[in-house]
Amino acid sequence: MQCEMCGAEGKDPLKRIRIEGAELLVCNACAKYGTEVQGSSRTPAAQVSRSSGHAGTRPQVQRSKDLFDRMGGDLVEDYADRIRDARMKLGMTQKDLALSMMERELLIKKLEKGELIPEDEVRKKLEKTLNISLLDDGSSEPADLHHARMTTTMGDVIQIKKAKK
Repeated sequence: MQCEMCGAEGKDPLKRIRIEGAELLVCNACAKYGTEVQGSSRTPAAQVSRSSGHAGTRPQVQRSKDLFDRMGGDLVEDYADRIRDARMKLGMTQKDLALSMMERELLIKKLEKGELIPEDEVRKKLEKTLNISLLDDGSSEPADLHHARMTTTMGDVIQIKKAKK
């Protein structure tokens, strides 16, 4: 059988693992990316209902809110440059900015490098302290955004080659 993750032919018996909620049969090399599932294949809801003793009733699962649920608009793509430029215009060091916001200096460094997306609370502190806006209002975007950012796909290449024949 083939590994469902990398496609390699499995010489050894494949392992059933769970990766982000999906159960896959994988080789030993790919098994490290998930947790091994013992016994029969059960869904998490079936395991919860059996362990809680309420057969047939599905527990209420509340999805945790992520960063994008909490944000009012879209974060601008050049947020790192805007933060750094605004800080430098005010003559502040990264340490000064961190102290004025009551945050760690490492957070400011990672934000300015673009390695970290600011959470809503940090974004609001940055906007207030630096007097900038990090949310995109959409007015500067081209009217036809979908076509403005399109790239050539493999399907396009195939259609072009068929058209030339």
